[in-house]
Amino acid sequence: AVNYSPCVTNNTTFASGEELTYKLYYNWNFVWLSAGEMTFKVIDEDDQWHFKVVGKTYESNDWFFRVRDYYDTWVQKESGLPIMGIRQIEEGKYRLYDYLTYDQSRKSVYNERGKAIDKIKERKNYKIEGCMHDIVSILYHSRNVDYSKMKVGDAFPIKIFMDKEMWPLKVRYNGREVSKEIRDLGKYNTQRFSPEVIPGRVFPEGATINVWVTDDANRLPLIIESPLSVGSVKAVLQSHKGLRYPVKAKL
Repeated sequence: AVNYSPCVTNNTTFASGEELTYKLYYNWNFVWLSAGEMTFKVIDEDDQWHFKVVGKTYESNDWFFRVRDYYDTWVQKESGLPIMGIRQIEEGKYRLYDYLTYDQSRKSVYNERGKAIDKIKERKNYKIEGCMHDIVSILYHSRNVDYSKMKVGDAFPIKIFMDKEMWPLKVRYNGREVSKEIRDLGKYNTQRFSPEVIPGRVFPEGATINVWVTDDANRLPLIIESPLSVGSVKAVLQSHKGLRYPVKAKL
């Protein structure tokens, strides 16, 4: 593991107004099917960043499996650690409303869960370890890690709270890849890293995600590939706006 701190995110990569749109592809029986879109937005709210993520299947695919997922996470700008998170999940017949408020100093999190905001079935406080992230904050935190000091194979630890449990995960650095072809966008110089994922309903045991980011100051995620319990999914960047820097990694 490299010497780094999960407790502080020195943001040098993103800015307020950044908006990234990805096209989602699902691999089924060796065929990549266009499935939907996912959008990531960064909103400036005084001393906090509000990360807003929306994932939807295309209406033409809703007959097969309808997805409407909404993630909202608020983090302190100074630390990059979450203060509050809301997940509203609609996947087929599965429904989940998951509300979390973090007290990082007291190492606790309050959780409300149910099928909807007006159908809460659980209200509970959990003890957590220090410097706890969530499924969204970890993405923006990882973009700000200084990979220039890492060797291929180095990893850094990070902990997230999700589905009523703490998960100690690792993110492994896999080095630079030059002239990576991105569908509809051209070729880029990239860096690749692989976060571990949480096994369970979605991911199989031992699964890892592969993420390619631009080898420039934005560290803009270009491709995210992930195995699922059945098949695999790939998110490919389609458009971006509000970036902090020019995209110098494009060839």
